[in-house]
Amino acid sequence: MKVLLLGEYSNVHWTLAEGLRALGHEVVVLSNGDFWKNYPRDIDLVHKEGKLGGVLYYLKALSLLPKLRGFDVVQLINPMFLELKAERIRFFYDYLRKHNKKIVLCAFGMDYYWAYVNAHQKPLLYSDFNIGSERRTDPIAMRDYDDWVGTPKEALNKYIATDCDAIVSGLYEYDVTYRAAGFGSKTTFIPFPIKATTVPCDSYQVTSTPLAIFIGISKARSAYKGTDIMLRAAQRIAEKYPDRVKLTVASGVPFEKYKQMLSEADVILDQLYAYTPAMNALEAMNRGTILVGGGEEAQYELIGEKQLRPIINVQPTEESVYEELEKLVLKGNIQQLKRDSIEYVRRHHDYIKVAKQYEKLYLSLSSSVACH
Repeated sequence: MKVLLLGEYSNVHWTLAEGLRALGHEVVVLSNGDFWKNYPRDIDLVHKEGKLGGVLYYLKALSLLPKLRGFDVVQLINPMFLELKAERIRFFYDYLRKHNKKIVLCAFGMDYYWAYVNAHQKPLLYSDFNIGSERRTDPIAMRDYDDWVGTPKEALNKYIATDCDAIVSGLYEYDVTYRAAGFGSKTTFIPFPIKATTVPCDSYQVTSTPLAIFIGISKARSAYKGTDIMLRAAQRIAEKYPDRVKLTVASGVPFEKYKQMLSEADVILDQLYAYTPAMNALEAMNRGTILVGGGEEAQYELIGEKQLRPIINVQPTEESVYEELEKLVLKGNIQQLKRDSIEYVRRHHDYIKVAKQYEKLYLSLSSSVACH
């Protein structure tokens, strides 16, 4: 097959491309590298600052159109798959629709349905937009809601979701949301792809004290993602057990420095309001780092995992995080959790296994989509 992957989130599309290429498919990735993360891509499309930057970006996007024809499958990372206003993106979508065989929309992150469904229908116990029956009203949640609901972005998302041939959900949460929105018949859950570590699971020995706990803080979105709550719990643990815990906080550091700090951690705290580990957490687990965050039983059921429980699941409260961290410090089976974390990624997120699931979906869309 000839596949175009348009846009990038945390290296999902590039890693998928590597998997699909290993299976013999021709793949092109067009993206901005996910902004400052600067992930690899085949066609670079970056929006430079300023009004002139916007004009140049638009002109370059137009100039690339002849290269974006004749694909068996075009996959969009999000309804806002270009750094343009939603009104302008509609033209590009229609062009892609006309000149390619099949269109797949990804449910991987922020969009209209994620905002609206979770703020109103509340199919999840907690999310970026609700905690229980209560709608979240913190500034960033409100800002994201207002950005997508009742705007041209809503119209674009509805148009693409209705028109496209398939929707791929990358996390349990997004799968639930799109099904609640009425797209169950065209939604397929496929885990995020990770290039699994080659380090043998048995090489992970019990970590000597102090236990290295890591948390990354984005100041602008700390309250929204719950890292402010997780940080307070971790600080309390570090103060109570100064000889047994080393707490590292990454805030505003370059991406390479961030990765280096994370590589030295035994434990990562990530995404308080998640049900499922996303790319950042999965990459950490792949290296044998224990995740404290989203590991609800429902997500294990979705992937069919009956044995491994490597994630220290927490409820969205400071006390829950504190209690689970204390258990980990005092009697956690660190060695086994590290091994299980690596095995979990191998079982469910290996990029070749994931690419085969995408291959199956692409081939199922139409008899006209066939291997070359």
